[in-house]
Amino acid sequence: METSMLLAKFWGFYLIVFFLVLVFNPKRIRDIFGYLEDPKFLLITAFVAIIMGILNVLVHNIWTNDWRLLITLIGWVSLFTGIALFTFPVKSSEWLQFKNVTFFQVLYVLMLFLGAFLLSKGFA
Repeated sequence: METSMLLAKFWGFYLIVFFLVLVFNPKRIRDIFGYLEDPKFLLITAFVAIIMGILNVLVHNIWTNDWRLLITLIGWVSLFTGIALFTFPVKSSEWLQFKNVTFFQVLYVLMLFLGAFLLSKGFA
């Protein structure tokens, strides 16, 4: 349970900080889409995602029917995203470039709620 609390705090803060950066600096969204066309950026992003995913899965692979499942799913999504970016960089970057601005706005508002939920569980 201690690991779950630590990871809930980590991912909660991470998601809220990412949300705040996107809200207060919307230009950053366009920058991210531009970076997705750079092979070096994709390689570094893939390595970071794979490392974060492996670490998360190794220390927290808990498949229960409660809030801890979210942490496990974040780890697996990170791992699979990193593997996809590393193995199929062009296809993955095309897939990640959602051109639907409304979808992206909904996605980062969900990040805020997920981050707040995880922080509430981490500090409970």
